[in-house]
Amino acid sequence: MDKCNKFKVFTCLLILCSSNIFLFRYFSKPGYHLVAKSVTTASKRTRSDFRSMVIMETTEIKRVPSNSRNNFTTENIYKGDTVSDRIIHPLIELEFQSTYKKPNTSSLPQHTVYSDQNKIEGSLSARSLTNETLKTTSHAEVLWVSTPDSKTLCPLVPPGLNGRLAIYMQEYSWEDIAEENPRLLPGGRYKPQDCVARHRVAIIIPYRNRDKHLKILLQNLHPMLARQQLDYGIYVVEQALPGKFNRAMLMNIGYVEAMKRYDYQCAIFHDVDLVPENDWNIYSCPEMPRHMSAAVDKFQYRLPYSDIYGGVSAVSKEQFENINGFSNMFFGWGGEDDDMSYRIKAAGLKITRYPLDIARYKMIKHVHDTGNEVNPMRHKLLEAATKRMAVDGLNSLVYQVLQVEELPTHLKIQVLIKEEDILKP
Repeated sequence: MDKCNKFKVFTCLLILCSSNIFLFRYFSKPGYHLVAKSVTTASKRTRSDFRSMVIMETTEIKRVPSNSRNNFTTENIYKGDTVSDRIIHPLIELEFQSTYKKPNTSSLPQHTVYSDQNKIEGSLSARSLTNETLKTTSHAEVLWVSTPDSKTLCPLVPPGLNGRLAIYMQEYSWEDIAEENPRLLPGGRYKPQDCVARHRVAIIIPYRNRDKHLKILLQNLHPMLARQQLDYGIYVVEQALPGKFNRAMLMNIGYVEAMKRYDYQCAIFHDVDLVPENDWNIYSCPEMPRHMSAAVDKFQYRLPYSDIYGGVSAVSKEQFENINGFSNMFFGWGGEDDDMSYRIKAAGLKITRYPLDIARYKMIKHVHDTGNEVNPMRHKLLEAATKRMAVDGLNSLVYQVLQVEELPTHLKIQVLIKEEDILKP
């Protein structure tokens, strides 16, 4: 009798366990598991996996049709991929039909006010490329520079990458940072010495009164970018006091000033308080705009919402000019990144992301900045985001360059922005 009871109890427990497993699988959310898997499998992702991802980006992406058209409506803005879709594959469904008519940016110099005594000519752009041959391929391939020295193109997958990184949060002096990166050229420029870089990248950092954060960022960023074998430059754009902080406009200014100085093909817009944790997060521009900082420690390394485009982002020169850059109208905190997300979608583009275990960033803790109060007009501005994009951006910049400092670790450009010049009645 005892044996019979024990058998019945064992059978009941077995049935109960099986039922729990079935119910758990049935009612659990797939998106949650995808996020968890992406966050926790960093150690399981192999270099072979990473190489396959890079090769697919550069050789197997569908080419964007150059003459396609699309309906430029608010409805199209909200037709985005789900978070789960993007985590399954950061480059899913890249084919699009573009409707957006490129804004006229040819008159940019007439709309930009410079200080005559501090005006900097783009001495490194056309002049430095006179004796070089530019070979332009499709977007699925890579634009690169072939020099008379017949250097070989850098490997598709840089050989010195480490994956997950140890983050150095101690503040070092500018002299120490420069000494630790002896191959930097003046102004924070870098080129690999033994091969021709596949990507020419401008790193643009909007900035005001964050010297400690900038030091921590650059002491971590420079070694990583060098291992990625990029031809890059660091441009720190500082907004002079007084006035409300305008992050988006500083990024537009940084783009314009960087392109004067070199023939970059890619722009990466980088918050000063976000430090990358994985050097497989390649700082280049793929077929579509990329949200680089998809997994930030402040948000438990999860994507806060599907349309987020803030923090660190990458966009090609052609795409950035097609959407007329960022809006200049966001003075104070909030809204400019969502506005950019709307512009990207309205132009028929899609926001892509690396898997979350690669797109990891650590946020440097800080108090809220004075002069960067929440913008009460941000929601109203977002309602008309796509209506303004052809006339609000790169082609409507008004600013004054106060000072340019060519430092060993970066080029610092201090500018004066007047709110009344931008928010005209």
